[in-house]
Amino acid sequence: MLWRLFVAGSLPLVGVPLDLFTPEDWWTHGLRREPVDHRGLAATELYELLVTLGMVYGFARAGGWRTAFDRLVAARGPWYRALGALVGALVVTLLIVSETLPAYPLAFAHLPYAELGGAAGSAVTYLLYAVIYLPLILFFGRLGDWTGLVHGVVNGSGAGAGAGTDTRTGPAAPAAAPALPLPGGPEDPAGWPQLRAAGLGEAADRLAAEAAAGRMNDVDHVRIRRAWDSVLVDPTRRTAFAQAVRDKGAAACGHPSGARDLPARAARHDLAVAQVRLGAVTDAEPNPRERRGTGLALDPGVLGTSMLAVGPSGAGKTTRLVRPVVESLMLQALAGEAAVIAVAAAGAPLGPDEAYDIVVRLGDPASVHDLDLYGGATDPDEAASLLAEAFVGDVPGLDVRRSATALAQLIGPFRAAHDRFPTVPELRELLDGVPAALGALRQALENAGRPAMLRELDARTRQYGVHGDPGPVLADRVALLDRPAFHGFFDTTGAGRPFSPRALEHPIRVRVDLPERGHADASRLLARLLLAQFNASVAARTDRSLFAFLAFDDASRTLTPEAVRGVQRLRSANAGVLLTLRTLDDVPEPLRTPLFGAVGCRVAFSGVTTWDGKWFADAWGTELVETRDVTSRTVYADRPMTRFLHALRKLLTGKAVTTDAVTVRQVERERWSASALANTVPPGHAVLSLTSVRGERAAPLLVRLGGAG
Repeated sequence: MLWRLFVAGSLPLVGVPLDLFTPEDWWTHGLRREPVDHRGLAATELYELLVTLGMVYGFARAGGWRTAFDRLVAARGPWYRALGALVGALVVTLLIVSETLPAYPLAFAHLPYAELGGAAGSAVTYLLYAVIYLPLILFFGRLGDWTGLVHGVVNGSGAGAGAGTDTRTGPAAPAAAPALPLPGGPEDPAGWPQLRAAGLGEAADRLAAEAAAGRMNDVDHVRIRRAWDSVLVDPTRRTAFAQAVRDKGAAACGHPSGARDLPARAARHDLAVAQVRLGAVTDAEPNPRERRGTGLALDPGVLGTSMLAVGPSGAGKTTRLVRPVVESLMLQALAGEAAVIAVAAAGAPLGPDEAYDIVVRLGDPASVHDLDLYGGATDPDEAASLLAEAFVGDVPGLDVRRSATALAQLIGPFRAAHDRFPTVPELRELLDGVPAALGALRQALENAGRPAMLRELDARTRQYGVHGDPGPVLADRVALLDRPAFHGFFDTTGAGRPFSPRALEHPIRVRVDLPERGHADASRLLARLLLAQFNASVAARTDRSLFAFLAFDDASRTLTPEAVRGVQRLRSANAGVLLTLRTLDDVPEPLRTPLFGAVGCRVAFSGVTTWDGKWFADAWGTELVETRDVTSRTVYADRPMTRFLHALRKLLTGKAVTTDAVTVRQVERERWSASALANTVPPGHAVLSLTSVRGERAAPLLVRLGGAG
C-alpha cells in the first residue's frame, strides 16, 4: 500500500531528494514538476527503482521474511527450498516484464539505437539483459541453494540431502544428513552390498529378490543384518549363514518362535536405527527454536539410562508411552537384538497374547506359564536376598539384610534336605514356626547328615519370639501369596513351567499380568520381586549383547532403596527399566531424590500436580536467559519552549514525556517451573528430558504425543 501511494505521488516530501540532487533544467516549473527530457525521465525511473528496492528491503527486515522462508519452506528439504526460491524469481521476473518495476524503461528507453547500429545495438541489449537478470539469478540461486542441489543430484544423493534432527542430543543445531545411496545402485542396502563384497553373491541375490518381491520386511532385514554381523565376529558361522539364506531366504536366521512380525503395530518404527516415534516437539515456548516441529523418538541408547514417567490416570501413559516402547523392543527381540518384560495389570492394552513368547497370568488357573519365586537362583543366600527385598523392602524400620538372613536360615536347610526350594505354603509354615514343619525339616537334615544346615535351622529357631524378629512380618507377606487364587503358582517341584528373568540372555518377549483388582497388595509384592530379580539377573549375565528391558505399567509402591541402587547400575549392563507412576506420593519421600538421579529420562504428563512438578523442576535445574528491564522516567524540561511542547504533547496523547532506560542482563531461571508443568501442559502432551548412555542430553521438551503425529 505504501508503495502504491509512492508511485501515485501521494506521499509528501518523498520527491525532495530527487529535486535536491538533479539540475533545475531537467524539470518544468510549476506546481507539479515534470521531466523536460529523457534525463529527468531516467532520473525519475532510477529514483523509483531505488526507493522500491529500499522499501522491499526494509519491510523484509521488519517482517522477518528470510526467517519465515527458512522455517516454513527451507526446513522442509532442499527441493522445497529450491522451488520456493524459483517461485520468488518468477514473481520478480513478472514484475520486471510488466514494467511494474521500471527496470526495462530505465535500461532500454534511453539508448541511441540509431547511432549504435544493428550489431552494436543487439550486443548492448543482451548486455543490459545480463545486467538485469544476472543479479536476480545469483540472489535467488543462493537463496535456494541451487548449486548444492545440482551437486547432490549429480553425486547421487538425490533428495536425501535434507536436514535431519537427532532427538537424543542437546539443543545444538542438527548436522546435515549424509548422502543416501541411489536405489538400485551398488551401495543400495536392499542389494546387500556387504554380502557381495564378502563373496556371497548368491546369498545377496536371494535376499535382494526377496525384498523386490515384497517378501522381506524390516524385521527380516535387521535380523539378517545382525546375523551377518555375528559372522564377521565368528567366521566359522559363514557356511551356516550362507546355507540358511539359500534355503529360507528372508526367513533365514529366524526367531525361535518362528514369528517375523507382530500381529499389529500401534506406533511408527524405524528398525534400521531401532527407534520408535513418540510424537513431535511443539512450536510453543520454552522449546528451543531449532527443536520446534521436529519428531522425537526413543531407542535403546536412550532407554538404557532408564525412564521415569509420572501422570494421572487417563494421561496416556500406557497407550502413548508404555505400549510404543514395549512394541519397539518386541520387534527388536524378533530381530535378535533385545529382550523385554512387560508388567501390567490384567487387561492392560499392551498388545495381544500372540505378540509375546511367554504370558504369565498370575492368579489365572488357565495360565500356561508360572513365575519362579526365587528368580532362577540356586544359591540360598541369593534367593533369600531377592525374597527379602520383595517382602519387606518397603517396610520402614525393618532391616532387609536381617530379613534375608532369616529367610536363608530356612530355605538353605530346606534345599539341602529336599534339593529344591520350599513352595509358598511350606515357606509360610517355616516362617510361622509350625512345630511339625520344623521337626520334619530337622529330621530330614539329620537323615541327610547335614550338621551345618542343622546349625542354621537351630539359629533361626532361637530367634522366634525375640524382639525385632522379622519372621512374623515375613510370614504375613508370604501369606499374601498363600491364597486360593494363587493355588498351583510359584511351584518349585518341577511340575509347572516357571519363568525367570534369567532367561533374558535370549531374545524373548514376556508379559506378566498382575491381579491388581482382587489382590492389590500381592501384586505390589510381585512387582517388587520382579524388579529385584531383573536387577540381579541382568547384572549376572555373561552375554550382554542383547538389550534387556523391564517395563512397568504401574510402579506404585514398587521402589525400594536397593531397587533404586540397582536401577543406577543398569546402564552398564546394557539394560533399562520404564517406571510409570500416577503420582510421586507412591514413592517414599526419602527415595524420590535418589530415584530422579538414578534415571536418565524423565517424563511429566499433562495433569501432574504442582507438588510432583516441583520434583521435576528441581531435577531439570535452571538455565541462563537474557532479560530486558525497561524503566520509564518522566522528562522535566528547563526551558519554557520545551515545557510548552511537552504540555502540548501530553494534551494530545494523554501521556507524559518519558525516556526509557533498558537494562539487559542474564539471570538463572527454571527450565520448567512446577506451576507451568501443572497448568500449561495441554492434554495429550508431556514434558520430557532424555539422556543417552554416552552422556548426551536433551533439555526438557514439550512434546505432542502420538506416533503418527
